[in-house]
Amino acid sequence: MIAYNPKDWFTFIFRFHKADTFRKLLPLMAGIAIYSGIVAYLEVEYFRVPPDSYLKNLPLMHNLLGFVISLLLVFRTNTAYDRWWEGRKQWGALTNTSRNLAMKLHAILPPEDHTIRAFFRRIIPVYAAALRAHLKPEAPMHWPDDEEPIDPALHRPNQIARRLVAKIYELRSDGRISAEQLLTLHTDIQAFTDICGACERIKNSPIPFSYSSFIKKFVFFYVMTLPFGYVFNLGYLVIPVVVFIFYVLASLELLAEEIEDPFGGDANDLPTDIITRNIEVHVGEILS
Repeated sequence: MIAYNPKDWFTFIFRFHKADTFRKLLPLMAGIAIYSGIVAYLEVEYFRVPPDSYLKNLPLMHNLLGFVISLLLVFRTNTAYDRWWEGRKQWGALTNTSRNLAMKLHAILPPEDHTIRAFFRRIIPVYAAALRAHLKPEAPMHWPDDEEPIDPALHRPNQIARRLVAKIYELRSDGRISAEQLLTLHTDIQAFTDICGACERIKNSPIPFSYSSFIKKFVFFYVMTLPFGYVFNLGYLVIPVVVFIFYVLASLELLAEEIEDPFGGDANDLPTDIITRNIEVHVGEILS
């Protein structure tokens, strides 16, 4: 995730980050500029289309369709941001749940029981790492070296949760925790699975393909028809105008595509690796 100062206007305007849409759209913008120049030359110099041609009325269509395309893009970006923010809330809930569980175990377990404390100090942060690796398979994952190896081909968060639940019930069977304490711990353990399910819902339910495809086609054909009508009023200035309009519309679609999957590897996705490390540090401090 990109860290930045929102008050630094100069950096925003004159610096192009590697994740900036300008870099990604530069080849298409160059193609649009060439296309607009060809259309302007043909209408003005080659065919010498008269000013009273019906082509001069095309901006009326653009005005009507501009309102429609703005509504579509606003809905698209809002939907994508809702997915990003929901993912951030789930990982915030995972952080809080990990801390709460560690604090309850710290109060329940006797200080001299170093073995059990070490187990929970290791297994609770591993759940966050397992969820991160489950949502982003290309992310590195270091599993704890103990008696029960974890199969990366299986559902990794479930394997960690299974071992966590088994240890809790083992403590109950041995009489180290009471039934009331088991119920208290059960709430936080269940929250782990609920958070995992919510993140999987975001990851596995993208924006419908037909909707995303329609917006791209709509933007493309809308921009392709702009030079035919506006060349009568702008002349060759239609080239930078059309390129700028394309940049604005296409950038909104690119931004929505980037943030609709908040668990990917894009620059603006959630910093799940940092959150995972913070959970490890906090749980270690509580159970040390």
